[in-house]
Amino acid sequence: MTAPVTMSGVHLTRHGGPKALEWREDIPVPVPGPGQVLVRVAAAGVNNTDINTRVGWYSSDVTGATDAVDQDVEAGGWGGALAFPRIQGGDLCGIVEQVGPETGFEPGQRVTCPINLPRPSPGNPQGFIALGSEIDGAFAQYCLVEAGDLYDVTAAPLSDIEIAAIPCAYGTAENLLTRAGVTAGHRVLVTGASGGVGLAAVQLAALHGASVTGVTSPVKSAVVLQMGASDTFDRDSVPPQDSFDAVIDVVGGPAWPDLIRALKPRGHYAVSGAIAGPMVEADLREIYLRDITIHGCTHQPPEVFGRLVALMKAGHVKPLVSKTYPLREITRAQEEFQAKTHPGKLVLIP
Repeated sequence: MTAPVTMSGVHLTRHGGPKALEWREDIPVPVPGPGQVLVRVAAAGVNNTDINTRVGWYSSDVTGATDAVDQDVEAGGWGGALAFPRIQGGDLCGIVEQVGPETGFEPGQRVTCPINLPRPSPGNPQGFIALGSEIDGAFAQYCLVEAGDLYDVTAAPLSDIEIAAIPCAYGTAENLLTRAGVTAGHRVLVTGASGGVGLAAVQLAALHGASVTGVTSPVKSAVVLQMGASDTFDRDSVPPQDSFDAVIDVVGGPAWPDLIRALKPRGHYAVSGAIAGPMVEADLREIYLRDITIHGCTHQPPEVFGRLVALMKAGHVKPLVSKTYPLREITRAQEEFQAKTHPGKLVLIP
């Protein structure tokens, strides 16, 4: 099977607002080398991390919300400075188009991969790179991926669009739950429960046998309950103190002290996002006197995504996809994503 020489896709040309994204139809199609696979992208999810990377939010020089305009940022990607132009897109579902030597894959297989790709080293056993940040991602017709990062999901009873909604949101959620030690019988509070990661955490925690309370707006409460929550809590209210074994947080911001107080003594707080703001205030007495454990969750061990792939193949997880867009309409998709109008995931189609 022979791929074309050029492809269409979206280049991130600098850190900044939507104008930093440039639609191109002359991007060279990469050629797979040893151990590499060229994947024809079938669908790609929209995530906070794509917008964060675009505006350079991961730099300590940028502390505001992800609606910034052009910024003078040197190290705004997951791993520091980006090489521009960059093709973003951390959520991949695609079909194997070409393979290099020694890959173990064949053309026609349907594949996906985690957004955070482990790259351990002697000095950093938790090292990783992010698809769409340190290497080109899925916002194009083709994507080049190392064979060791790919998982075959041909047999999964999910559509391409549904699989493209899983890697970032469900991978992040499963990692959060794993780090917090969530198991059957636990009471779990999930913030941002109507978003992609939040709904995934609700569904996965329920599969673990936990009792889940989702923090959301009243208008989206029914969706959160349908995904497995036993209860919902208004995001503008204060959660009850000393009530939860674990808090799964992607929101942060001013409500953070109330989340710590909502934990039972010896409870676990796991965080992998800060859509309400990264700067928080803490009373350390409420943490150490109550033996609270805080988990920062970014690195994902391979076994976390491996468990998720098994759930996909068994049909035990099914994401909520509210809307799809042609890839060329990425700006509109990201604007609607940031407006939080739709619950669950938004997905782009090349």
